[in-house]
Amino acid sequence: MMQTVEIPIWLFVLIVLFAAVTFASHFLFPSVRWFFRRRLERAVARLNKRLQRPIQPFKLAGRHDMIQRLIYDPQVSRAVQQHAKAEGVPDAVASEQARRYAREIAPSFSTVAYFSIAIRFARMLSNAFYKVQLGYEDKAALDSIDPDATVVYVMNHRSNMDYVLVTYLAADHSTLSYAVGEWARVWPLSRLIRAMGAYFIRRKSGSDLYRQVLASYVRHATEAGVTQAMFPEGGLSLNGKLGRPKLGLLKYIVDGTESQGRDVVFVPVALNYDRVLEDTVLTAAAKDSERRFRARIGVITRWTLKQIWRRVAGRYKRFGIASVRYATPISLKEFRAAHERDLTTDLARELMRRIGAAIPFVPVPAACRLLRDEGQMSEQDLRTRLLEMGGEAVASDGGEAIDDALNQLVERRILLRENGILRPSGERPELLAYYAAASEAVVRTENDADAESISASAGS
Repeated sequence: MMQTVEIPIWLFVLIVLFAAVTFASHFLFPSVRWFFRRRLERAVARLNKRLQRPIQPFKLAGRHDMIQRLIYDPQVSRAVQQHAKAEGVPDAVASEQARRYAREIAPSFSTVAYFSIAIRFARMLSNAFYKVQLGYEDKAALDSIDPDATVVYVMNHRSNMDYVLVTYLAADHSTLSYAVGEWARVWPLSRLIRAMGAYFIRRKSGSDLYRQVLASYVRHATEAGVTQAMFPEGGLSLNGKLGRPKLGLLKYIVDGTESQGRDVVFVPVALNYDRVLEDTVLTAAAKDSERRFRARIGVITRWTLKQIWRRVAGRYKRFGIASVRYATPISLKEFRAAHERDLTTDLARELMRRIGAAIPFVPVPAACRLLRDEGQMSEQDLRTRLLEMGGEAVASDGGEAIDDALNQLVERRILLRENGILRPSGERPELLAYYAAASEAVVRTENDADAESISASAGS
């Protein structure tokens, strides 16, 4: 028992290494995890005290637990059996396919990534590019939303800056869970986006099994009260106009909500920009028969370096105004009571109508529409018209935002300035039409208001 045993050095090192790993996994790591878990729980508790809508436990669940919950959901289990029967494969193969879909969809939310990185980055980027404006159509209605309700922000999709801008503006209200497409499934971007609580979706999938797994995730998140954000158009507007709503995610939310359960409140959010960063890419894609755009990494890198150089050289200018306006929210319970026949379609139409009616005024789109319709105007007359249309949104700075907008249009060769007269230059008609279309919803709303005013006057 006490005899000396000789072993090679490499074997001794291997034994010590295995012993260290065993000690760490059984004694050290659980203690360390418990220590950091306790600190995380205290940090989340402090965050929830200042957030209007606290972070839900479902969002804080481990990704592995979330995946397990999805694949063992009865809805998914039935879909697995149907998929196995339809494809002629064993249940185990279909189950593994469902597991892959769940891993693809499920987020991995991190409070550190969201509040220490994402929010600060969003604030810095938004204010570096734009003068940000926030408006409300009915702030009292927003403030009176049931604290226990699930809130879903529904937005028009103008730019990839939409994610950044709304995340920044909603930072004091809650954490947002976005549905993001295939463009974000690129390492290491995908890991950061998952850590921010976003979940990945395939815009086009012919697999019913995939759709059932996605529907199950959306239902669980909605039932748990997770604050969500979605773009019903499904993609960026290529022509500046509001697109037709796609019903996929909206239908999952509606079908997964019980009439007697937690209410879902949809908050329409309208966005508008003096300059959309991707405008040339989008207008070029609008001419393509496939209507798809591909932002190459080389183009993005050159553009970023160009902006950095301008800032270093002292020639950097912000891209004007980025305006966000919250419209009057819609309670799903109340809407369901009045629209029983075609609930999802009617809800989508009403959401898009409210978004269109709430599109905020910004000078560049309004100027493009006026000059597209009028042909040419004196700069002073155009400035006066824009001041009248914009009201307090542009009057507070003495019209400086309008001057910057007109100068930007001239510098980008969209407009031509000659002897105090502004007219379309003819060099970039696609951009003139793109921004003019973004202002048409504002004009329609003003005309509707005028018509109502005339009708009321006639009635009296």
